[in-house]
Amino acid sequence: MIQKSSNGNTLVEGSIQQSLIRMTMPMIIGMMMLFTFSLVDTWFISFLGTESLAAISFTFPITFTVMSLAIGLGIGASAVVAKCVGGSEYEKAKEAATVINYISLSLAVILAFTLWLFMEPLFALMGASEELMVLIRQYMYVWFPGSVLVVCIMTGNSVLRACGDTKTPSMLMAAAGLANAILDPLLIFGVGPFPELGIQGAAWATVLAWSMGFTYLVYLLVVKQEIVARAIPSKEAFRTSGRDMLRIGVPAAGANMMTPLAAGIMTGIAAGFGGTAVAAYGVGARLEPMATLLVLAMSSSLPPLISQNLGAGRLDRVEEAYRIATRFIVVWQLGIYLVLALTAPLIATLFSDDPGVTEAIRLFLWIMPLGYGLQGIIILTNSSLNALHKPLSALYLSIARFFVFCVPLAWIGSMYLGLFGFFAGAVCGNFLMAAISWHTFNRALSGDQVLQQKAAQT
Repeated sequence: MIQKSSNGNTLVEGSIQQSLIRMTMPMIIGMMMLFTFSLVDTWFISFLGTESLAAISFTFPITFTVMSLAIGLGIGASAVVAKCVGGSEYEKAKEAATVINYISLSLAVILAFTLWLFMEPLFALMGASEELMVLIRQYMYVWFPGSVLVVCIMTGNSVLRACGDTKTPSMLMAAAGLANAILDPLLIFGVGPFPELGIQGAAWATVLAWSMGFTYLVYLLVVKQEIVARAIPSKEAFRTSGRDMLRIGVPAAGANMMTPLAAGIMTGIAAGFGGTAVAAYGVGARLEPMATLLVLAMSSSLPPLISQNLGAGRLDRVEEAYRIATRFIVVWQLGIYLVLALTAPLIATLFSDDPGVTEAIRLFLWIMPLGYGLQGIIILTNSSLNALHKPLSALYLSIARFFVFCVPLAWIGSMYLGLFGFFAGAVCGNFLMAAISWHTFNRALSGDQVLQQKAAQT
């Protein structure tokens, strides 16, 4: 049953700092395992040859679209359920959790079918040759039906986090990641009694791992903890809870899609300096998720705390949680910057022995990580605004970050100061956007506090 939280702890009382630590630590493990899914697949597929590796690379924009929907729906689910839990409306929280999972399943099926239907023209538009399309079909025909499972898993995990339990979702993702890593070589290369399926084996390994995770999650939500009801909710419940989730989830999904779009433009700017700059930027872009792992983990653990306290009317705790998280992230990321800056020459040689590439990687690591703490403020502000049920504000900040500040300033910097200016411009963009994000959150919270005071007086 949904109670103060699914693991018996409350997020509306006690030490905020301890709550953040307790919820964030498991998320770090979960995030690491999430990153490994595509990395492990890509690594094993690389042994099949260049064509297979190129084919899997073409699938990334499509798979990221599905993941963006999953993340967006998860954000909406967390915000709606956590607010109900914080307000001690436990039956309403259970009803919302049930509706949200039904809607996520339906939307995932619709998206998977639509993408499957238009798969050929989509990949042709991206420039995939007919030779590569043979391999892409083998992979995507298995992956598309399985993608329904990952959307449901991420939504269900968000419901658990909304109830204060971040450990279970993280362990579930870790187990699924381990299963995927074990199944990949067995099904790709045909080890022992397993058939040799090539690139299709990677898709089957991923789908089977998701199937295991989905089965356990359904048991957990429906049978063990009874967070999701077995009975189908009423039409009114579908209307209210579904509307609330989509009002937050759709803009959140849109905001997530800004990241690859901006990354594509930034790569295009880097291409103006030649292949060495593109290679260096690509290496840096792949190092960034690991360097900002704590930011990404906290962006999932902070929202349930904020939404529960919003539901409980504890806006003072909302403010304190935001300030603790952002201040800690700035200090932490400064420490990460020092480590990266000092080890930049070593890191560069790990990825390339080309002098031009290693020099560009070093330049990246000496400049770009300076903005990771500022980036942390932006990311945590976006997730906090979604938790406050202000998704459009978060979406506007995402658009402004990439297309008003970071990308334009990086382009201007590259025009005058070359590759140094390209990196420095992006950092300046993060600095300006962090200040705007901080101001936006505090203004939004002040507005809620005024409304709360007026409500108390009537």
